[in-house]
Amino acid sequence: MKLRTLASVCALVIAGGLTACSSSGSSGASAGRRTTVDVWLMRDSISGKFQKEFVAGFESAHPDIDVKVQIQEWDGIGEKVTAALASNDAPDVIETGNTQVARFAQSGGLLDLSDRVGELGGRDWLRGLAEPGAYDGKQYGIPYYAANRVVIYRTDLFRKAGIDPAAIKTRDQWIAATKKLNSAGTQGIYLPGQMWYALAGFIWDEGGDLASRSEDSWRGTLDTPEALAGMDFYQRLQALGRGPRDSDEAEPPQAEVMAKGQVAQIISTPGGAGAVIENNPELEGRLGFFPIPGKTAAKPGSVFIGGSDLVIPVASGKHEAAYTFIRELTGEVWQRKLAVAMSYVPNKTTLADAVASDPGTSAMAAGAAVGRATPNTPGWAAVEAKNPIKDYMTAVLTGADTRTEAVKASEAITTAMKSGS
Repeated sequence: MKLRTLASVCALVIAGGLTACSSSGSSGASAGRRTTVDVWLMRDSISGKFQKEFVAGFESAHPDIDVKVQIQEWDGIGEKVTAALASNDAPDVIETGNTQVARFAQSGGLLDLSDRVGELGGRDWLRGLAEPGAYDGKQYGIPYYAANRVVIYRTDLFRKAGIDPAAIKTRDQWIAATKKLNSAGTQGIYLPGQMWYALAGFIWDEGGDLASRSEDSWRGTLDTPEALAGMDFYQRLQALGRGPRDSDEAEPPQAEVMAKGQVAQIISTPGGAGAVIENNPELEGRLGFFPIPGKTAAKPGSVFIGGSDLVIPVASGKHEAAYTFIRELTGEVWQRKLAVAMSYVPNKTTLADAVASDPGTSAMAAGAAVGRATPNTPGWAAVEAKNPIKDYMTAVLTGADTRTEAVKASEAITTAMKSGS
């Protein structure tokens, strides 16, 4: 999921086709000649079946364009994309993690697609995909798909406690229900101490952020009153279970913990339910989903949006054909098909009904509508590499003074962003 441009798109949409602007060095398919668009997509972002269906449909609708898809691995992709953008042999379309776009845009290697936002329906894009797809006020990444965390809960334990999950709309109601569940050997919620993405959502709900920009500099902001309120809620919720205070959801894997049968709730992407059942088949049919509750009932809680954007390298010689590919894959028809095929959240809030019949994905879509991404700066990667947020959370949960630790963590975030920019 995870650079100013050297050129801009200057094509005109006419009579159902695209005409390239020669001054950009870009060209679509010329009359009587086929163009091959080289596309990098990430491992497991789409299934082989969906890829085959889309390519066949695209090539049928655009007989002058062939599509060649190369599947890339997430491990080491940042360095590989950076090298490709600096070369004379870049692919024409690249899938990149939404939080990685700023890093690549900074080098000037991505095509500015700002003048395409309107025709692509950008006003309805998910904020958590669209905002990190922009850099210095220009749009480089086109939202592709999203995923985010929800609450996975044990339906039988909720029923036994007399709790209706549909009635949990606010954080206070969530706390009350979790307290009721936290009895007789059952953990009301398994929440490890370092799930910093969940903390980010609580901070956003309070009106705060992990970092903020003032003119040309960024600083950590965990020490603001809003961010401190978010940490206070995290601390209250985490205390209603026996999650470790010094590790995240991967150590131990929280799905394995829930599978042991004594956990009423976890915070996870819906796919986590499959991992729980894999570890304990007896829980088949006993898991449900609801959006992370908000501070008020007016809207769900803010969540971190993971997912991907699609970008076009300046070095591509086929800007128009590449744009046509992106327009189709991110358009309504194929977004609806992708959402159903892969249980993803579509790239627009107006398409949430596409996953209405899938309980996990529909809960995810509700949260995605108010989702966000991490601070949109190339320096953020350095923050995640050291991750002082995790150390801050553990310190607070083990008794240290919250404000003192928040000041230290904010200073560490500021230093890391400066070194990574």
